[in-house]
Amino acid sequence: MVFPGTKPIAGWVCGALLAAGIWSGIPQSGYAAAAAPAKPAAPTPAKPKTSGNMKAVFAERKDMLDKISALTGIPWYTLAAIDQYERTINIAKKRTVPGGLIAIHFTDLQWGGIMNPDHEDQNLTSIAFFGGLGQDGSGDGLADRANEMDRLYAMARYLLQRGTAQEDLKIALWEYYQNTRSVERIQQFSAIYAASDTLDLHEHCFVLPLRSDYSYRSTWGASRGWGGYRIHEGTDLFAGHGVPVRSATYGIVEIMGWNPYGGWRIGIRDLNNVYHYYAHLSGFNKKEISTGTVVKPGQVIGWVGSSGYGKPGTSGKFPPHLHYGLYRDNGLTDWSFDPYPHLRKWEREEGLRKRK
Repeated sequence: MVFPGTKPIAGWVCGALLAAGIWSGIPQSGYAAAAAPAKPAAPTPAKPKTSGNMKAVFAERKDMLDKISALTGIPWYTLAAIDQYERTINIAKKRTVPGGLIAIHFTDLQWGGIMNPDHEDQNLTSIAFFGGLGQDGSGDGLADRANEMDRLYAMARYLLQRGTAQEDLKIALWEYYQNTRSVERIQQFSAIYAASDTLDLHEHCFVLPLRSDYSYRSTWGASRGWGGYRIHEGTDLFAGHGVPVRSATYGIVEIMGWNPYGGWRIGIRDLNNVYHYYAHLSGFNKKEISTGTVVKPGQVIGWVGSSGYGKPGTSGKFPPHLHYGLYRDNGLTDWSFDPYPHLRKWEREEGLRKRK
């Protein structure tokens, strides 16, 4: 694409590159196009992997992460966290990325450089000339934005500009995303991966023990009156006081403590960038969890209670139950969605696993 008034500039840049002897393979949009060598055909982007064999997908992805980590010194779990964060944002923004193993996304301007007249440039020299981030991670001599190893290596090389210490990586992430929320999410994901030493962390379980006496139905969106009109952003699961409450997912404890509406509550962030909200607890499992603790499915985090609707310690204003909510992060804010279908699914899946 050529913007109005840019033709003379593009022509001057192309001439400068030719004179400097570093022009290679940039379509010149009419400027001595016949003299430019043909660009090698880009490899066909890999088809997205299906969920039918996710363990194999995780193993192949982990192998790619380990290779780039060994080459650059950036911890594999940091690269995995960036990749997984980008995967969640791609879903939230309905953004398509070539391939199915690496979700890291670069725009054509980021990849080739903002002043680069060729938005599909794969030449390392010209990309560097224009200040682009494109790199060759696959060793084929091309910086191909459709190549997953190239994108992963390009992100690692960007981070290396600051260094490999955790504080350096944090600064580099801030400079790249310009969003404190993004940096926080990536650090959380990194902690989960580092503690678990695997990518296979997407199993769920039901939030209460299946053997316990409980009941629930879809209550998301119902009106609530205490503290002003609002909708019910979750599902209420009624159970006896003191029934164990369990983490539904692999994740990290983002917050725990008191709020007037939820009483004693815990918030857990999972690798799908979903915030799991557990409220009205009678207490926390303080021996095992605190803010920043990495948890796994089935781990007891607290107990059913009736706390909330008042100052710290208020209890008994309603029957004991667990309020459970799910909130998805779109990169800027969290938005609530109905947890009921997920609860039913996890309840059924855990039951099937126990019967095997």
